[in-house]
Amino acid sequence: MSLQKNGCMNMNILHIYNRYLHDSQGGLEQSIYQICIATGSLGCRNRILTLGSHSGRKEIARDEALVISYERSAEIASCGFSWSLLKNFSRECGWAEVIHYHYPWPFADLLHVLHRMRTPSLLTYHSDIVRQKLLNVFYSPLRYSFLSMVDRIVATSDNYAASSRVLAGYRKKVSVIPLGIDPGTYPDIENDRLRDWEQKIGRDFFLFVGVLRYYKGLHILMEAVRKAPFTTVIAGSGPLKSELERKATRLGLRNIVFLGSVGDKDKIALLQLCRAVVFPSFLRSEAFGMTLLEGLMLGKPLISCRIKTGTDYVNQDGLTGLVVEPGDPVALRRAMDYIFENKSEVAKFSRNARKRFQSCFNAKKMGQEYLRLYQNLQTKG
Repeated sequence: MSLQKNGCMNMNILHIYNRYLHDSQGGLEQSIYQICIATGSLGCRNRILTLGSHSGRKEIARDEALVISYERSAEIASCGFSWSLLKNFSRECGWAEVIHYHYPWPFADLLHVLHRMRTPSLLTYHSDIVRQKLLNVFYSPLRYSFLSMVDRIVATSDNYAASSRVLAGYRKKVSVIPLGIDPGTYPDIENDRLRDWEQKIGRDFFLFVGVLRYYKGLHILMEAVRKAPFTTVIAGSGPLKSELERKATRLGLRNIVFLGSVGDKDKIALLQLCRAVVFPSFLRSEAFGMTLLEGLMLGKPLISCRIKTGTDYVNQDGLTGLVVEPGDPVALRRAMDYIFENKSEVAKFSRNARKRFQSCFNAKKMGQEYLRLYQNLQTKG
């Protein structure tokens, strides 16, 4: 470890998570990207250790980090396993001065515990494991060992730190660092692209962006928009895509447009054209919502559900948008109608959204707080 001219420590940080952007486009992957960008500008050398749908070991050089991807041998309940990574984990960690896990990924718990890692470590606790209740019974002893062994735990909001039953047992080692995004990491959008999208789907639609998973509440959204006078655009792909498209056809929902996965330029163009971002996630698996941050960044009103996670921290009811009860299509439709019909409220929400983004979700501040943790861990190590 050395000191740069600006006084920041030049440290080797190894991030560990199930998937990354070369293979998946979820919000958690985007949050790792933003952490790497923010800490990289402060002198950290980042690597990301992950799995991919390829054979063997693969290195991918990206601007924010060197991605080291091992072949995914199997996947059980969305948890990837790799026999080759299990064998080579200690060697990969030999480069690191701090290991930064991103939770949940139970296979990472197993890696850390089996290899009895002594390298200073922390984990960002992005979400509880909600759905796999039976598997959780067998997994909880491993989770206990893992969370007891890591040096620090970071929650992404006070809401999640206070409401997670798992984190309640580790309060002395829990810090809170809200996620942030750097507007400079997003592309500028050409007028031609905006015009193309406006010709295809218009403007002032409601927009959902994300991976189409069970906890996103898209089945609730579809019930909410039946016979609605506005269009709802769903951008993203995932395991429920075909099922949702069939349901839309069955319900005769001609006011829903499925776009599939879109690139960053198209996503930003859609965000600029939409009336509001709708985010109907109804379970605690949705811990923060990077799409909500992107909506704030562009001054868009937000609609989300009250699930006592970071989504409630990002979207302030009556200030940056509306927060409704989870799993309630009537309440969700009422909120969408209100934003569709009240232009003055939209203008207020938009102003407040920009202000809240600038004051609370500064990527530079996030990077500085992570760097401080890295430094403290390395010093103690």
